[in-house]
Amino acid sequence: MGGQRCGVALALLGVLLLGAGRLPRRAEASEIALPQGSGITVFIKPGTPALPVKPCYIINSKRHKTTLTIKSGEKEIFSFSCQDPENHFVIDIQKNIDCMAGPCPFGEVQLQPSTSTLPTLNRTFIWDVRAHKSIGLELQFAPPRLRQIGPGESCPDGVTHSISGRIDATAVKIGTFCSNGTVSRIKMQEGVKMALHLPWFHNRNISGFSIANRSSIKRLCIIESVFEGEGSATLMSANYPDGFPEDELMTWQFVIPAHLRASVSFLRFNVSNCEKKEERVEYYIPGSTTNPEVFRLQDKQPGNMAGNFNLSLQGCDQDAQNPGILRLQFQVLVQHPQNESNKIYLVDLSNEQAMSLTIEPRPIKLSRKFVPGCFVCLESRTCSTNLTLTAGSKHKISFLCDNLTRLWINAEKTISCLDHRNCRRRPYSLQVPVDILQLPVQLHDFSWKLLVPKDKLSLALVPSQKLQQHTQEKFCNTSFSYLVASAVPGQDLYFGSFCPGGSIEQIQVKQNISVTLRTFAPNFQQEVSRQGLTVSFIPYFKEEGVFTVTPDTKSKVYLRSPNWDRGLPSLTSVSWNISVPSNQVACLTFLKERTGVVCQTGRAFMIIQEQRSKAEEIFSLEDEVLPKPSFHHHSFWVNISNCSPVSGKQLDLFFWVLLTPRTVDLTVVIIAVVGGGALLLFALGFIICFVKKNRKKKKTKGPPVGIYNGNVNTQLPMQSKKFPKGRKDSESHVYAVIDDTMVYGHLLQDSNGSFLQPEVDTYRPFQGPTGDCPPSPPAICSRAPTVKLATDEPPLGIPAESESEPYTFSHPNNRDTDIPLLDTHEPEEPTE
Repeated sequence: MGGQRCGVALALLGVLLLGAGRLPRRAEASEIALPQGSGITVFIKPGTPALPVKPCYIINSKRHKTTLTIKSGEKEIFSFSCQDPENHFVIDIQKNIDCMAGPCPFGEVQLQPSTSTLPTLNRTFIWDVRAHKSIGLELQFAPPRLRQIGPGESCPDGVTHSISGRIDATAVKIGTFCSNGTVSRIKMQEGVKMALHLPWFHNRNISGFSIANRSSIKRLCIIESVFEGEGSATLMSANYPDGFPEDELMTWQFVIPAHLRASVSFLRFNVSNCEKKEERVEYYIPGSTTNPEVFRLQDKQPGNMAGNFNLSLQGCDQDAQNPGILRLQFQVLVQHPQNESNKIYLVDLSNEQAMSLTIEPRPIKLSRKFVPGCFVCLESRTCSTNLTLTAGSKHKISFLCDNLTRLWINAEKTISCLDHRNCRRRPYSLQVPVDILQLPVQLHDFSWKLLVPKDKLSLALVPSQKLQQHTQEKFCNTSFSYLVASAVPGQDLYFGSFCPGGSIEQIQVKQNISVTLRTFAPNFQQEVSRQGLTVSFIPYFKEEGVFTVTPDTKSKVYLRSPNWDRGLPSLTSVSWNISVPSNQVACLTFLKERTGVVCQTGRAFMIIQEQRSKAEEIFSLEDEVLPKPSFHHHSFWVNISNCSPVSGKQLDLFFWVLLTPRTVDLTVVIIAVVGGGALLLFALGFIICFVKKNRKKKKTKGPPVGIYNGNVNTQLPMQSKKFPKGRKDSESHVYAVIDDTMVYGHLLQDSNGSFLQPEVDTYRPFQGPTGDCPPSPPAICSRAPTVKLATDEPPLGIPAESESEPYTFSHPNNRDTDIPLLDTHEPEEPTE
C-alpha cells in the first residue's frame, strides 16, 4: 500500500509540474518613483504598430491596463502579463522646463529616472523647454556629435535625436539626427523640444548634450558644423521636406581647418511664390570683399573656400492664395586643395553658335567610404559638380578634384540649313574645337545635330580617313568612333557605329541626323589627327541611306543594315555602292541563309545590280533563301527595301565583301591562240579556193546569181530568240550578185593593203562612268530571282537589225560582256 501511495504522489507531482511549466510566466515587477516638483511625467502606452499574436497587459494594482501614467510625486509598481513587453509597449519620459517662470537648469542634462530603473521597453526621453523670445538656448553635443538624416533614413544603432523649435504657438521641426557627425551645437530662440530615442536593448545612461544660455540670435536657429579633417555633411532646411516657415531666417556655421577647402552643392531645392522680398542664400566668407555674397537657389554655389564660413537661408512673404514650398537639401564637402585648383583654363566659345558644353561626373559605383569631391569652378569661386558653358562667350574655369578621370565632357552643336539655295554643296567640317581638347578632362561625346529642309536637301558625310563599321565579327579598336543616328522626331533609326581604318568612303542620308564622336580611351588626344568628318548638303533623294564602299584588298569588309538590333524601319530602303577595281574580283557573301522578316503588308526585296551591264537580280527577302556566295567583276549595288513587318520578325541584313586578284588561265590563252591561228589559215585557204573557182565559172557561164543557204544558223550563240523575224520568212536572203572581194577582202588586208596578223582576244578594263544612282525597287512582286536587262539601250555585243538590211552574216561573237575571260565553274568562297 505504501508503495502504491508513493507512486500516486509522484504522478500528481509530475502533473502539477507539467501544468506549471505550461502556465504563462509574467515579467518581473518594476517600480518607478518620481520626485515631487521634478516636472517629469512617464507614459507607458502600446507601441505602434502592434500586432501581437496574444494580447499583453500592464498589471497594476491587480488590474489589467493598456496604458499607465505616472506623474511627478507619484510611485507605481507594475508588471506585464507577457514575457516580451518590448514588442507591445513603449515608454515616454517627458520633462517640462519653464524658463519663463524661473531660472533654466543649464548644464549637462541627466536621464531621469535612470535607465536601470526602467522596464526593458523602447524609451524616449523628451525635454520641452519654454523660453522668452529674447532668450537664446543652445544645445551642445559632445563628440561624436550629430549627423542629420532625411525622411525615410534610420540610424545604424537605433539611437535618434529629434529637435524642434517654436514660433509663437507653432512647432517647427529642425531635424532628425544620428550619432557620428559634424553638428556640434544648435542655437534656438523661444524654446526648444529635444527628444532622445533609445531602443530597449541599448544600455546608454547619459543624454550626451547640455543646455546653455545665450543672447538673442534674431532668427529661427543656428546650426554649427565642425570638420576636423576631410569629410562631407548633408543638411536640410527646417521642416524638410515640408515648407520652410514664411519670412524666416536660418543659418549654418561651418568650422573648417585652415589647410582644407570647402565646397557647397545644392542637392534638392524648391522655391515658393513670393509676394514680398526674394528667397535667397547668403554667404559670409572671411576675406571676401563683398560679404555677404548673395546667391539665388538656382545659382551655382561657392566652392574652394578656405577657412570658416556661414550660410544663411532667407524666406519671403508668400502668396496667401498659392504659397508654394521653400525647401533645401545641400551638401558641404571638405577636402585637401588639389593641384588643378590654382590653374585657370580659358574656353573660348565666342565664335561658336548653337553649341553647349557640359563638364560632369561620369557614373561611378557608390561607396560608403568618404570620397573626395570633384568640382568644376567658374572664375575660381562658383563651383559645382557639373558646369554647362554656352556659345558666344569666353569662360575661365578651374577644377577642384582629386582625380580628374572622374569627370568627362559632353558637348552638342547644331548645324542647320534654313535656305536650301544658299547651303547646297557647301561643306562643313565636323571638328572638335581646340579649346575643348586642351582641357585636362576626357571628352566623352561631341554631337553634331545636322538639320536640312524637309524634302529639299539630303546630307553626305565624307571622312578624312575611310571608315569601318563596328560589328561583332570585326570590332573597332580605335580610341573613338562615330555614332550616326536619325534626328527626325519620332524616327528610331540608328545607322551604326563607325571608326577610321575601313572601306566606307561616304555615307549619304536622306533627312536630319545626329553624328556623335564618342571616345573610349584617354589616348584619344594622340589619335585626334585621325578625327575629321566633312558634311555637305546634297540634292534630296528618297532612300534612308546610301553607303559608298571601296573594299580593302587585304581583308574582308563587314557590312550590316541600320537598326541591326531592332530591325530596319518599315517601308525604308538602304543601298550599298560597292566599287570593284579593274584588276580585282569581289566575292559577296551573306552570313545568314534567310533574313527572318515576316511582312504584314507589302513585300521586302533585295536587288543586286552590276553597274556596267545594268543587269539586276531581284530577291524576295521574305520567302527566298539569300543567294549563295557570288563573284562580281565590276562595281555593283546592293539594295534592300523593307515592307511593313510583323512585330518580332524584323528585317536585318549582314554580309561581307572580299576582293581577290583577277587571274586568267594560261591554258585557255594557249588554246585560244592556237585555235585562232588554225581557224585563220583554214579561212584563207577556203577563200583562195573559192575565188579561183568563182573566176573559172565566170569565164564559162553567164552572170551568176547568189543563192542563200537557209540552213545556216543566223542566231548568235547563247543569245537565242533575239531576232524578231527569221531569214526564211523574208526575202533578204536572195541576192543578185555577191562580189567576193567586197565580202571577204577586209579579212585579208588592212587599208594599206598588208595582211593582218591573227588577233587574240584580250580583256580590256571598263573605262566609262559607273552608275551613281542605286537601283529602284521592283514595280511587281517577284518571288524568283530574275535577270533584268536595261530597256533603254540594246544588249551589248548584239547589233540592231532592220527588215531593210541588204544582207547579214552569222559569225561568232567574242565580245560578249556577260561572259568574262575567267573560269566559269561555280563560285567558291576565297580564302583570306
